[in-house]
Amino acid sequence: MPTIHPNSTTLRVIHPNSTTLPVTDYPTTSPYTNSTVNPFAVAAVDFINNLLNKIPLPRWAIYAIFVAGGLLILLCCLCICIKCCCKGKKKKKQQKENINLKGADGKTTTALVQPDVADVDYGSAKRQRGKLLYSLDYNAAQSELTVGIKQANNLKAMDLGGTSDPYVKVHIRPDKSKTFETKVFKSTLNPTFNEQFTFQISKSSLMKSTAVMKVFDFNRFSKHEIIGEIRVQLCNVDWNHVIEEWQDLAEPAKFEEENLGEICFSLRYVPTAAKLTVVILEAKNLKSMDIGGASDPYVKVQLALDKRKWRKKKTSVKKKTLNPYYNESFTFDVSFEQIQRVNLVISVWDHDALTRNDAMGKIFLGCDAAGNQLRHWADMLSNPRRPVAQWHSLLTAEQVNATLVLKRKIPLQNKLPFLGGPPT
Repeated sequence: MPTIHPNSTTLRVIHPNSTTLPVTDYPTTSPYTNSTVNPFAVAAVDFINNLLNKIPLPRWAIYAIFVAGGLLILLCCLCICIKCCCKGKKKKKQQKENINLKGADGKTTTALVQPDVADVDYGSAKRQRGKLLYSLDYNAAQSELTVGIKQANNLKAMDLGGTSDPYVKVHIRPDKSKTFETKVFKSTLNPTFNEQFTFQISKSSLMKSTAVMKVFDFNRFSKHEIIGEIRVQLCNVDWNHVIEEWQDLAEPAKFEEENLGEICFSLRYVPTAAKLTVVILEAKNLKSMDIGGASDPYVKVQLALDKRKWRKKKTSVKKKTLNPYYNESFTFDVSFEQIQRVNLVISVWDHDALTRNDAMGKIFLGCDAAGNQLRHWADMLSNPRRPVAQWHSLLTAEQVNATLVLKRKIPLQNKLPFLGGPPT
C-alpha cells in the first residue's frame, strides 16, 4: 500500500514487498505557479536564455565578451570623470587669477612685479637684433666726418635657413644728402665689414645732426628687410679722440623724418556760397629727384569725403626747380554739412615724361588732422570768407597714408548726380 512520507511535499510510491526499488517523486506544485516568483522576471530569463541559445558560441565565450564590454564602458566613464575634474580645477584656477588681477590698478609700479627668470630670458631673446661695432672721427680742419662700419655680431636671422645676408646703410640726418652702403655678406650673422664713409659737414651742422646706421637683410627678388638700427646724436660725442664702440641694434623707427621741404597755401571757406577755395602759393627746399639735382614739381589738391577719395585738381609743372612759385587757385563746392567730414590732401610730385611721377611730400588738413594742420583748418572755419595762409612742412607719403587711411571705393551716390550726390 502506498504511504506518504511525513516530511515531504511530494508523493512517494513505496512498494510494500521491496525497499530497494527506486523512488519516483511527483511534485505536487509547478514552479510557474509559485506565488513567490515574479512572472516578468521569469519571462525575461526565458527570453535571455532563448537569445543565448541562438548565438553559435559557447556560454563561456559569451560571458567573456559581456565582461570585456562592461570593463570598456567602465573605463570610458572613468576617463570622462577624470577629464571633467581636471577642467573644473583649471576653471577655478583661472577664476582665482582673474580675481587677483582685478586688484591691480594703473598706479601699481612695475617694480612690484618680478617676472620669472625664464620669462626674462625668453623676452630678451625675442627682442635680440644683434650688435654693431662702429667708429666716429671728425676732422674740423677739413669739415669731414668719417663713419666706420667695423663688424656685426649675433644678428637676427631673417632667412628660413636661420641666417641673413646683411649689409649696412649709413646717412646723416637731417640733411641726408648722401647715403652709403657696405658690401653684402652672404649667409652669416657675424659679418666683418671694415668700411669707412666720409661726409662733408660743418661744425655747426654737426652739433645738430644724427648719424644713422641701419642693418638690412638683402633679398634679390623682394623688399630688403631691416634688422635694426643705431642712431647717434653727434652733439653728445666727445670729438677729442676717435670713438669706437659696440652698441645693440634697436628697433627701427616707423617713419624716417626727412627734410622734404615746405609748402605755403591759403584756405578760404564761404558757408553761404558753399565754396572752399585753395590757393597754392609756393614751395621751397624741395627734395631733389632728378640726376641734375633739381626736380619738376607740381602740386595735387585732393578732397576726401568720409575717408573716400572725392575730388582732385592739380597745378602746372614747374621745370628744374626746388623752390617753385605757383599762385594757382582751385575752388570746390562743399556744403556746410560736408565741410565737417572733409579732409584736404596736399601732395607735391615730381613730373617725369617717360616714367611714373614720384611723390616728393604730402600733408593733409581737416578735422582728423593734428598740430599745425588742424590749427590752420580751424582758423579757416572760424574766419569765414577770409583767406588764411600758412607754411607747412611736408611729410612722407607713408606717414600721411598711415594716419589718414582712405577707402578705395567711391560711393555710387558720389559718382552719379541723379542719385543725390554732388557732381565730380
